[in-house]
Amino acid sequence: MMVSLTSKVMAQANPKDVESVDAILASLYEVISGEAGKARNWERFRSLFVSGARLMPIMRLSSGKDTLRVMTPEDYIEIGKKRFAEKGFFEKEIARRTERYGNLVHVFSTYEARERASDEKPFIRGINSIQLLYDGTRWFVVSVMWQAETAEFPLPEKYLKTVP
Repeated sequence: MMVSLTSKVMAQANPKDVESVDAILASLYEVISGEAGKARNWERFRSLFVSGARLMPIMRLSSGKDTLRVMTPEDYIEIGKKRFAEKGFFEKEIARRTERYGNLVHVFSTYEARERASDEKPFIRGINSIQLLYDGTRWFVVSVMWQAETAEFPLPEKYLKTVP
């Protein structure tokens, strides 16, 4: 199956949001962050993704087994609208490891999140595994898979330092 990068379902991106790896990652974190009840700019969020993109958290079931939840950007928006109406969410990158080959980039982006920007300590940390595509004019998010830090899987020291 071929995926069109100019699909009509994608929103028009602000060129500054997608001009570099740094820019698209900063935009991704910025657009989902905000106070409880603050509407997010979902058109901006949509504009960061290639048609067919996926967001995939690794989740622990009550049985103790891990599973992968696969979502489209639209699925994430529906969940986010409900969650962000009730709770604030401020996610930021604290370290990064980047690999690039041609127009393909893979980023391990270590994150931490707070419910209020003023919270001293994060309520969660983890790693976002992000695949990006450059089409010659702009960057696209192809997929984001993430896993939160747990006692079983503490963040390794090597993922707490940025490596270009």
